[in-house]
Amino acid sequence: MFADERRRDRLTWQKLTVLPGVLALVLLGTWLWFQSAELDTIARNALAGGNVTLRLREHIEMTVISTFFVLIIAIPLGIALTRPRLRKATPFAMAVANLGQAVPSLGLLVLLVFWLSIGQTTAVVGMVVYAVLPVLANTITGLRNIDPGLTEAAKGIGMSPLGVLSKVELPLAVPLILAGVRNALVLNVGTATLATFIGGGGLGDLISSGITNQRMPVLMLGSVLTVALALLVDWIASLVELLLRPRGLEGSD
Repeated sequence: MFADERRRDRLTWQKLTVLPGVLALVLLGTWLWFQSAELDTIARNALAGGNVTLRLREHIEMTVISTFFVLIIAIPLGIALTRPRLRKATPFAMAVANLGQAVPSLGLLVLLVFWLSIGQTTAVVGMVVYAVLPVLANTITGLRNIDPGLTEAAKGIGMSPLGVLSKVELPLAVPLILAGVRNALVLNVGTATLATFIGGGGLGDLISSGITNQRMPVLMLGSVLTVALALLVDWIASLVELLLRPRGLEGSD
């Protein structure tokens, strides 16, 4: 009962309604503008046959799949690199992860084409490489910033190393880890727009088509949907972050 009340305190009506309301108004305004816009044959062909729904679905699929692989790679690796046996390897692992963001995202995707050919799979691999760093860095930082006295006290009462990790370290590191995941999600939504240049699809196809053919309605629709998706993903991630934040850390909000 207390946990439910705590969740209700965290999820205020402003947090639940303001951003979705603004997005709904923006999408409605875009739709009304789109209905009154004059579409020639080229613009209609770019949007015909459910192409908008298809590109939106591809964009969401690439974002979800790439984020899933980022999580199963970066969080376990971050945990492993904070253990005594692998701590010395942290600078090397971080240097490798930094390479993903040191290279421009489009350049990274083009380089991967030479290895994996064109297509959505290559785009997802590039998105994973590009988004690993924030989750990995935040996982390591979150675990390293824990007061050593807490872990020593947990060991002193007989907790196993796994118990200390799961019941003490990870709960305390959750806020930073989730912040990294949130950044990775938004990065992936943006990077997915570049998948169009390597045959990966997504909303970037609409944006590219609008620019190439100089059709403002197509460009506007693709751009607004991309921005709305990024904001929606960030909003959902912020709610999850609030729900999973340990109760003892609420004073830091």
